[in-house]
Amino acid sequence: MKGFFEYFMSRSDQVGHLLIQHIGLTLVAVLVAALVGVPLGILITKKKRLSGPIIGATNIIQAVPSLALLGFLIPFLGIGSAPAVIMVFLYSLLPIVKNTYIGLKNINPDMIEASKGMGLTSGQTLRMVQIPLALPVIMAGIRIAAVTAVGLMTIAAFIGAGGLGYMVFTGVQTVNNNMVLAGAIPACILALIMDFIIGKIENAVVPEGIKSKSARVNSTKIKRRSFRRRGNGFKKTAIATSVILCIVMFTGIAATENISSKDTIVIGSKNYNEQLILGNVLAVLIEENTDLKVEKKLNLGGSSVTWEALKSGDLDMYIDYTGTGFVSIMKRDSINDAEKVYEIVKDYFNKEYDVSWLKPLGFNNTYALAVRKDTVEKYNIETFSDIAKVSDKLLLGCTMEFSERDDGYKGLQHAYNMNFKDVKGIDGGLRYQAINNKECDVVDAFSTDGLLNAFNLQVLKDDKNFFPPYYAVPLVRNDTLKLHPELKELLNKLEGTLNDEEMRKLNYKVDKEDKRPEDVAREFLKDKGLIK
Repeated sequence: MKGFFEYFMSRSDQVGHLLIQHIGLTLVAVLVAALVGVPLGILITKKKRLSGPIIGATNIIQAVPSLALLGFLIPFLGIGSAPAVIMVFLYSLLPIVKNTYIGLKNINPDMIEASKGMGLTSGQTLRMVQIPLALPVIMAGIRIAAVTAVGLMTIAAFIGAGGLGYMVFTGVQTVNNNMVLAGAIPACILALIMDFIIGKIENAVVPEGIKSKSARVNSTKIKRRSFRRRGNGFKKTAIATSVILCIVMFTGIAATENISSKDTIVIGSKNYNEQLILGNVLAVLIEENTDLKVEKKLNLGGSSVTWEALKSGDLDMYIDYTGTGFVSIMKRDSINDAEKVYEIVKDYFNKEYDVSWLKPLGFNNTYALAVRKDTVEKYNIETFSDIAKVSDKLLLGCTMEFSERDDGYKGLQHAYNMNFKDVKGIDGGLRYQAINNKECDVVDAFSTDGLLNAFNLQVLKDDKNFFPPYYAVPLVRNDTLKLHPELKELLNKLEGTLNDEEMRKLNYKVDKEDKRPEDVAREFLKDKGLIK
């Protein structure tokens, strides 16, 4: 526990920043859900034929896996806070709509009849009688939505919207329990605080006469004056609450969205430490050598998310690998000539996507297969061909992306006749923990992973040269280079500054020495004389 406390204090500024992002995103999603969900609940009590379709639709949304819903929204909304907020908003609708409907439907019919007997219109009855009486149930739905939203919003980090999920995901990838806890514990506390605050709001807006479960209203004693007094009080409270909610909502939006301009460069990265380091290398290099503003959308969910974000204009640049462009995006069969692959992707992307591949950084982060030393000794294996012969006795633990890629396990099955006894999809650094705990026998890896050394794993030789070259190269939109032509010369100063061993050492500093990717990037640039 002492180690966690020290870690937390060392990262308190980062946690505080991510916590503010998380609060802003969550508030916006829940407040919009309340502003939409409560009127919808009221509507379906008036229009009974709509109750089935609307509640059914919210139930269906709730049943869709959150990552699937997020993936569906990205092509339409891009990356960042917008799809994250809308995803959580959609999940928050069900408890709010349903509780509003139930609260209004369960009001004693005698109360409604009595209000009509007093001469109140339908609208007055809704405002003065039904909503005040249903408020405890409505507020319960909002509380459920708010607490659930805090947990769901951790997924926002998957698409570069920030929040505490950044710490959780990065901690999982690097097998850093302190980092996981630094994101998870504040999220839990935030959920409890949200529940407490909404409970206080409930006490403030619910009429005194119905707060106690034992309170009962005698319909024969209802007076028109008391209805009006209650209705007027509720009306004033509702107006005040609406004003506060609007202020908070717009404050949250302002806190979570950076307004991009032509002088802002948006830099992305994939969701592992090497990419976080490289994304920060680009960001620091530009910040220290130009007057341009930099917005970082790092730790995005894999190759497809970053590429789609660049293609759609949500990103201006990120660093990718020649093999990924050649095989995964262009859908070409693997070849091993590094220079030829680079020239092909450079020409193709410029013509087809208006995107430039700049000069390579110098290291080749190709895929690899890694095993424990005891597995090597037991089966006497050194190469891919060796392990293919005993693959039916072994378990492969790999990223879900690797299991489906043509330049991953699918291709290995054809090239080496490699068919493992079972394949477990394990994300990020968890696969290193899994092989260390003997929950699998083989893992996919990148040749520059710092965790290979940390877990004392042996990398097998790709004796048929199946994997294509994966040289790291900055990808930049051509329209960005047209606006800021100085960036091309600046970024090309990174050419040849890293080899495989140097990149592995940088990764190790983040993976095991617990240094921040930004600090490692800044130190690297200073060592190379690219910043002061």
